[in-house]
Amino acid sequence: MTNDSMVPVTILTGFLGAGKTTLLNRILKESHGHRIAVIENEFGEAGVDNEILLQDREEQIVEMNNGCICCTVRGDLVRILGELKQKRDAGALGFDRVIIETTGMADPGPVAQTFFMDEAIGEYYLLDSIITVVDAKHAAKQLDEFTEAQEQVGFADRILLSKTDLVSAPEVELLKHRLARINPRAPVTKVHFGETPIADILDIRGFNLNAILELEPGFLDEDDHEHDDAVHSFVFRSERPFDGVKLEEFLAGMIQVYGPDMLRYKGVLHLQDNPHRVVFQGVHMLMGGDLGKPWDSAERRESVLVFIGRNLPEELFVQGLEQCLAKPQ
Repeated sequence: MTNDSMVPVTILTGFLGAGKTTLLNRILKESHGHRIAVIENEFGEAGVDNEILLQDREEQIVEMNNGCICCTVRGDLVRILGELKQKRDAGALGFDRVIIETTGMADPGPVAQTFFMDEAIGEYYLLDSIITVVDAKHAAKQLDEFTEAQEQVGFADRILLSKTDLVSAPEVELLKHRLARINPRAPVTKVHFGETPIADILDIRGFNLNAILELEPGFLDEDDHEHDDAVHSFVFRSERPFDGVKLEEFLAGMIQVYGPDMLRYKGVLHLQDNPHRVVFQGVHMLMGGDLGKPWDSAERRESVLVFIGRNLPEELFVQGLEQCLAKPQ
């Protein structure tokens, strides 16, 4: 296939809590005329982003759980891209482009590598660009401690700087200089709650294989990589509703103690006497929630919370959350 007839693919990356899902949701809501297939990856055994993402008939959202997209589920990425191709060719599914949102712990290099290592995928899909969202509030610490955060910046064709309203102007400039030292190729622009021109994200033909090879000469070599074993995820589920006041007090207390090690936490909450699900998200010391869609009268109401962090005391979290559940009426 020629470049004009190939399906463009955007890899959306960024460290845990940077705002990737917010940006993706904004892209899906905009009236831009693009039909988009979305491939979602969660680091953990349960994903909740399908509840957070706007669902629309024009989008095909595929979620892959329990692993980093650049490790254990890379074969799933090839398989899903192949299945999307078959459905598109058969007329069963219509989409113009694909967006892959990687887990915040992913090194985007092996994800991009997929489009050069697999011949069938490389002939059908065109890797358009790697977009990296950087959290201005927590980037300095993340870049110091995690190789993945540095890789995400290094591979970027565009860097979107989120949460700049939470830091001072000198801190923003200092971070920009650091990002430029890591990756002088990628323009850095501020983004507020995902608001950025679509033309700056899609069809920019920003991925340049030669530039990537300069960054990492072994890019096309098959290799494995390891994650920080101190980073892990766990999931809490319950069909019993939460007492909202107790839950807020418990989480506030845990954040005070473990906040620096709570890289990302999010979920969908079933609260007592609330007809709506509540979408809950946080990163380090920052936490917030919004009303989601109403619970359907026929559906099972269940809270699902995912925590990703360093050496978090899972048993203590689980016991505390259980104590926040409302007493049976």
